[in-house]
Amino acid sequence: MAAAEVRVTLPDGSEKRLPAGATGADLAQAIGPGLAKAAVAARVDGQVWDLARRLPDGVKVAILTDRDPQALDVLRHSSAHVLATAVRQLFPHAKIGFGPPIEDGFYYDFEVERPFGPEDLEAIEKQMVEVVEADYPFVREEVSRAEAKRRFKDDPLKLERIDDLGANEVISVYTDGPFVDLCRGPHVASTGRIKHFKLLHAAGAYWRGDERRQMLQRIYGTAWFTKEDLESYLRRLEEAKQRDHRLLGRQLDLFSIQEDVGPGLILWHPKGAMMQFQLRRFIEDVILERGYSLVYTPTLTREELFLRSGHLPLYAANQFPPMAAGEGESEAVRYRVKPMNCPMHILIYASQQRSYRDLPIRLAEIANVYRNERSGTLHGMLRVRGLTMDDAHLFLREDQIEQEIFQLLDIVELVLGKTFGLSYRLDLATRPDNKLGTDATWDQAERALEQALKHRGATYRVDQGGGAFYGPKIDIKFDDAIGREWQGATIQLDFEQPERFQLEYAGEDNRPHRPVMIHRAIYGTLERFCGFLIEHFAGAFPLWLAPEQVRVLPISDAQIPAARTVQQQLAAAGLRAHVDERNETLNYKVRDGETHKVPYMAVVGQREADAGTVAVRARGAGKKQVVLPVGEFVEKLREEVRTRALTSLV
Repeated sequence: MAAAEVRVTLPDGSEKRLPAGATGADLAQAIGPGLAKAAVAARVDGQVWDLARRLPDGVKVAILTDRDPQALDVLRHSSAHVLATAVRQLFPHAKIGFGPPIEDGFYYDFEVERPFGPEDLEAIEKQMVEVVEADYPFVREEVSRAEAKRRFKDDPLKLERIDDLGANEVISVYTDGPFVDLCRGPHVASTGRIKHFKLLHAAGAYWRGDERRQMLQRIYGTAWFTKEDLESYLRRLEEAKQRDHRLLGRQLDLFSIQEDVGPGLILWHPKGAMMQFQLRRFIEDVILERGYSLVYTPTLTREELFLRSGHLPLYAANQFPPMAAGEGESEAVRYRVKPMNCPMHILIYASQQRSYRDLPIRLAEIANVYRNERSGTLHGMLRVRGLTMDDAHLFLREDQIEQEIFQLLDIVELVLGKTFGLSYRLDLATRPDNKLGTDATWDQAERALEQALKHRGATYRVDQGGGAFYGPKIDIKFDDAIGREWQGATIQLDFEQPERFQLEYAGEDNRPHRPVMIHRAIYGTLERFCGFLIEHFAGAFPLWLAPEQVRVLPISDAQIPAARTVQQQLAAAGLRAHVDERNETLNYKVRDGETHKVPYMAVVGQREADAGTVAVRARGAGKKQVVLPVGEFVEKLREEVRTRALTSLV
């Protein structure tokens, strides 16, 4: 006999009894009409469900409203379906790919005869408004594999997806008005709940991310619960366009990517190279003060090294193909360009006997590594194939783990927090499905990192499954000037590699012991970090990092000798200064300096030449000028560089 009611537990621990067959919407109504009106979805035993799904007996349920981050994913997923509904109405023969929610929005992939243009997106967005106004309910059905194939018999993309589903996997379809899609859900109650959305752009995307498959058309959009949130996001998008590192990189002559070299490979121009040099010098000074040793290793190595480390076959998809052996070697030998430095640093550690007194040994290298990223994922300096990593590998005893993590977090705070003024957070990333080593080893490594964070008193989030294949890690994520989150430093704890390479040190008991290894990078890669800095500062770098720190502007040719003297005094103090001797007006030279975001312009007229002064214009100060003796100007700039100040000291 079927139960007459179901019991569910609410987030506060209280129990609610409902008639058998009750849904999430029924529960929300039973709690109160205000919640019923605000409800978007239900979280049932940790999984997000549609409000229309029946609740089983004995589950824990939370009603999600627009205040819950997960609710925004539901809204955006439903917005993707509204997009697909509109596309199918306007382009009936369009084949349907995937349409997930993503950070800040959603997309849907379509196979159509021609790319979507701006006029198509405008028409599609208008059609989406009609779909919303129709207020179609989202109806979920669970169907058999045979029924799913029957419903999607004319849609080969969906048939391929059905074939991928596991034998015991629940197959569900969702219908809104005329549109039916293969989908796990969840969705909002009806299309009418989607009020504030915008289509952004269309781009090509290979089916399932495979360059060997057909090119689809991907339409991106965004959706929010309020008009204010949507408008705020669109303003941020516009601001992001103004800060795009690819545009500013060209405007400021920092770097280029050229077809003759290949995609994802950065050519650092002199000004960009100066930025990289300053960042290198800074981090090397920081770590040398803290007991690190610099090493250098080859870009190329025999393939067997990566087989030994486990990078092959686990990392094979991201490595460039092997190349033939050098002259005089066996034809069976193969070489690879390195995608990371750790195996070679391990070999340096293993090159001699180590004692417990030697540990920790900290080996650091700013090195070029190469990863075969898919061409469709490459993006300026942010996703590249040639990476410059500020890499280090630390070899230590287990009792040293916590203190070493503390020192690394101190370095993170010095670089990201104090020097660049960034707010950041910590994520503890745990074991992925595709991993090396035993669960017992992973338990030990995860526990060590978690204890270090707790003893530090650090606030952190757990990123389940986000670890490297050889160990868990602490990821540092920071926000830029317009609120976007970026991946930065990483601290990875590794018990596996020392085991694979049979690393040892002689303990206090004169017996061999296995060291623990930490992989760490503070910038991550210099390409990505420089791309971030360009966008964060919108090209207006702090003085210590600016490629050109001062531009000296003689008002006329008569002041060129005096301007050159000023430049020489600046250069003698270690400052990067340039005299603009072009036969142009002062206003033209000032505008050009502003375009190139030079921190200071030092104007030299006859009065300044006679008095040994300069009329200083600080970047962003408009027409305001400060007249200073050259010596005082130099000292103020030296102090600004020495302290790596983020604001002008003049």
